[in-house]
Order: sequence, then C-alpha cells, then structure tokens
Amino acid sequence: MSEGQKFQLGTVGALGLSVVSSVSIVICNKALISTLGFTFATTLTSWHLLVTFCSLHVALCMKLFEHKPFDARAVMGFGILNGISIGLLNLSLGFNSVGFYQMTKLAIIPCTVLLETLFFRKQFSRNIQLSLSILLMGVGIATVTDLQLNVLGSVLSLLAVLTTCVAQIMTNTIQKKFKVSSTQLLYQSCPYQALTLFIVGPFLDGLLTNKNVFAFKYTPQVLFFIVLSCLISVSVNFSTFLVIGKTSPVTYQVLGHLKTCLVLAFGYVLLRDPFSWRNILGILIAVVGMVLYSYCCTIESQQKQNEVPVKLPEVKESETDPLISVENGTGILADVAVPNVPVWTSNKDLDA
Repeated sequence: MSEGQKFQLGTVGALGLSVVSSVSIVICNKALISTLGFTFATTLTSWHLLVTFCSLHVALCMKLFEHKPFDARAVMGFGILNGISIGLLNLSLGFNSVGFYQMTKLAIIPCTVLLETLFFRKQFSRNIQLSLSILLMGVGIATVTDLQLNVLGSVLSLLAVLTTCVAQIMTNTIQKKFKVSSTQLLYQSCPYQALTLFIVGPFLDGLLTNKNVFAFKYTPQVLFFIVLSCLISVSVNFSTFLVIGKTSPVTYQVLGHLKTCLVLAFGYVLLRDPFSWRNILGILIAVVGMVLYSYCCTIESQQKQNEVPVKLPEVKESETDPLISVENGTGILADVAVPNVPVWTSNKDLDA
C-alpha cells in the first residue's frame, strides 16, 4: 500500500470515528441532560478532558505512543485558549436564542477562511467558496429558526467564534510546526483545558442554570450516563485533533455540520422529534454542499500533484483537504477538542 493510500485510509478512519463518536455523545448527553436533568455542561466537559488525559496517560505507560515534549508556553496557551473557547460557547448558548446560536456556529467557517487567508496566505478557490456557501445555506435553513438579538449575547458569540477559530487553526499549525502527532498534542494540552474548565465550570453552570453542580443528586443512573459520556468523550477529543491534523480546520467544521444533520435525522427517525419540510430541504442542500466541497478539494489536490515538480520550495498553502483526501500529508474543539457544541437545556440538546 502506497503512502498516499495509507494517508487516505487514515483520513477516512478519522472522519468516521469523529462522526460516530460525536453523534453517540450527543445521544448520551440528551439522556443525561433532558431526561435526568444534569444541565452542567461546562463542568461535564472538564470531566471529559480529565478522563481523556487519564486514558492517554495509561496508553503512554503501555507505550502505545511516544511522549514528545515541546514548547511549554505554546502548549499552555493553546490549552487555556481551548478551555476559554468552550466556556464562551456555553455562555453564547445560554444568553442567545437557539437560532442565533446556530448562526454563531455557521459563522465559524467564514471566520476561519478569513483568518487563514489574512494571516497564513491560504488560498480558497471560487469553487471551494461556492460549495461552502451552499453548505452553510443548507444548515442555516435546517437549523436556524429565530434570531433574537441582544448585546451581551452578540458579544459572547463574537468572542466564541474568534477563540474557536484560533484554537482550531492552532491545532493544525502546532502539530505541523513542532512535528507532533494529534495524540501527543492532546496529551500535553488536556491538563490545561481540564483545569481551566474545572475552575470556571461550576461558576458558569450556576450562572446559566441557577443550580449548584455539587448539590445535585447523583443517582446510579446519572452516574452511569456521566461515566458513559466521559468514556465516549475520549474518542471525540482524539478524533477532533486527528481530523484537524489530517485535513484542515475548515474541513473539520464541514464535518461538524454533517454531524448536525445526522443528529437531526436521528432525532426524527428514532426519537420522533419534530421535523418539517424545511429541515429536510436544509439537510439536502447541506449534503449537496458537502459533496461539492469534497469533490472540489479532491480535483484541486490532483491538479496540484500533477503540476508541482518533485523538488518543491515554499509554496502557498491552499484548501485542498477534502472530507476524503487523496493528498499525502502529515497528521496535525465541542460541541467542545471536545464536542464543539455544548448542550445544557432540554430545548437545545440536538446541537452537534
């Protein structure tokens, strides 16, 4: 098997793992939050990250991967920024309507494109831009229902979008700059993310729910779903870093919207959640956008391979990372490195 085929197989595996684990954790958290009333999303995320770190430490002791220390300041800054972005996403969800929160998620892709264009001189062709526009339009039709605005909620959403974009771009660039794997970066940054959320989590959850996480009645059923959620989160966090490393931050966001559509469809088919023709139309348009995005990236990747000579000096990076990549490459958050979309109320627990 050639290196290109191995990379493509690894990318497909990472994408599949991300979809399955993310949809699974949404289902688990739906039961935990909606049915059992455990609405402390930020604190739960800190536990997710703690369990992820412990799992990776066991894997390190079993020599399943190699520990590779690098710039401690970069790791600390990256971990704290990821934790802050998760907290801001939770606050954005709490202080905005569901529709405006969905618009916040949609804004992450164009913001990422803008930042990568301005600061990394990354090129996005018109075909890529068109496919992303179709995708965003479809997801918007399927998920955005109301747009109630308020100043505090808008500021929180803006900060959430910026910190999430920067954190995901850093996930990619740090792995490439320091030549570390997704597992190595996740292992070293997890403690800082977990500590940040463990400190601010109870305060944010109390602010959003008017409840005390430490005063909650932890029945055996609640504890079972908390443990299950934490175990699934290991796969979610790992696959998030893996996907961003093997593709790009934009591709990861495209995949995130695919998971949103799958969660909506799952909720309708199995849980009989309300579903309208608008939802169906939006999902179909979004799928068309995803297919076009993957196709355009694949074509551009093949053209680049055919045109670029064997000896390659510095070239501008372009968006050629499809959902299923055919390009050689090295590996590079919520629901939040964690499920990038936090869920904490019964009316908002289908966000993925």
